[in-house]
Amino acid sequence: MHLTHLQLLNFKNYTDISFSFSERLNGLVGDNGSGKTNVLDAIYYLSMCKSYLNTMDRQNIRFGELYFAIQGNWKDNEAVSTVNCAVKMGSKKIVKRNKKEYERLADHIGQYPVVFISPYDGDLIAEGSELRRKWMDGILVQIDREYLEQLQFYAKVLDQRNALLKSMFEHRLFDRESIEVWDVQLINAGELIHKKRQQFLEEFIPVFQKCYKEIGGNKEEVGLSYRSQLNDGSFIDLLKDSEKRDAFSQYTNVGIHKDDLLFTINEHPAKKFGSQGQQKSFVIALRLAQYDWLKNHLSISPVLLLDDVFDKLDGKRVQKLIQMVTSLDFGQVIVTDTDIERMRKLFEGLNVPSRIFEVKNQEVEIIHEIEFHESER
Repeated sequence: MHLTHLQLLNFKNYTDISFSFSERLNGLVGDNGSGKTNVLDAIYYLSMCKSYLNTMDRQNIRFGELYFAIQGNWKDNEAVSTVNCAVKMGSKKIVKRNKKEYERLADHIGQYPVVFISPYDGDLIAEGSELRRKWMDGILVQIDREYLEQLQFYAKVLDQRNALLKSMFEHRLFDRESIEVWDVQLINAGELIHKKRQQFLEEFIPVFQKCYKEIGGNKEEVGLSYRSQLNDGSFIDLLKDSEKRDAFSQYTNVGIHKDDLLFTINEHPAKKFGSQGQQKSFVIALRLAQYDWLKNHLSISPVLLLDDVFDKLDGKRVQKLIQMVTSLDFGQVIVTDTDIERMRKLFEGLNVPSRIFEVKNQEVEIIHEIEFHESER
């Protein structure tokens, strides 16, 4: 499966722009601020029904306009599907597939998978546990509808339980029976989510370690471990033990919403002891393993989006990365860079169908193109 055509209207810095992509390798080159990343974000919208970069949809509407619209054509063998995503000020977001609107956006997720590798991925190492949970959840929801439903349900129950704790604190009254009503629901959803996260990581970790070795060589040993309060005790016991603390803090202090992932290099925390190059390789390996895992579970090759990944990698690691993503194990790849000559040199040394687009002043021009069928390789 690959994206053949993309059109953006009033999306971020663009008034109206269109792209016709190669089925394998595509490059977007231009100065910083020209909008290369915005193109990748639009493709992410067509897959996940939301921006990779901005949590609020209206922030993606071009300044001075009232709406944005994204349209993409996805080709799977000979079948072509058209996906539209539109956001209008004051109205709900609308996503359509072949002109039919989704009643639930969750029904679209997983149909057209993408993996986005971004300079911001370093935050997975540097920032707090919420970001790492969201990364893990973002993978699982694409292949497991029950997981998505239970995750949404858990969040609603947690909000209700916290609201009750706050109300009881304000009224100086602790009502154990009312709390237990929410506890039962929280436990059922939380234990299922915990189990599915464990199963996912047991599968995922060896794939990740293999990807890191392919990029970074055999010099470092990398690890990923699951930190959860539920690893060491039952959820019901955790809630009972935390009863007084919850009542005083007006917040649920235990549960899968406290889960975290520990990233290590040579058995030391990657955040403190990893070099910039090691950390960059670490997060790229995480994303490539995500790609591999999704491909195996969905039986679809996701579109791989690489945003400005070359600046902090040495030449050897860049070469290994490009060799990996242009192998037959990968499908369509779209990469951005500011250096036209670097991208042209990389592309000309590869024996794959490819196009390079120069993005400048809200206009796009194809400056390199190689087209042939896979049988000609």
